[in-house]
Amino acid sequence: MDPHPAARFTTVAGFPDQSDRRHDSRSPALFSLLYSGMGAGQMLIGDGMVTNLSSCGIGIRGNRSVTPGMEVALFIDLPGLKEPLCVAQNRVSWVAGCRFGVELGPLKSEEKKHLDVFLWDRVTPTDRDGGS
Repeated sequence: MDPHPAARFTTVAGFPDQSDRRHDSRSPALFSLLYSGMGAGQMLIGDGMVTNLSSCGIGIRGNRSVTPGMEVALFIDLPGLKEPLCVAQNRVSWVAGCRFGVELGPLKSEEKKHLDVFLWDRVTPTDRDGGS
């Protein structure tokens, strides 16, 4: 038995140093979401909290276990929207205990617009100007 279960860290490639392949910086966030997919031949439905977000990926703390490479649908309670943002095709990139990262799949133009507006609102004016 592993004396440090929270330290267990798995990525698609199987190496912890492969987990940070972000193309964009992530903004800290804290709001809810639901996720679903197939795990061990059974439908898995979980809920959790978004911990960080970018235009390409999302950090999640969830209540149901997922595995790297697993395909999941996300229903994100993005602040400012009346209905959850549904992103159907996503892939789990890494897992560390109840935390995991998801690479966002293709977004419809409306979904991308909502996500971009949310992220833009979280960037400071100095960041928008490139630090000037």
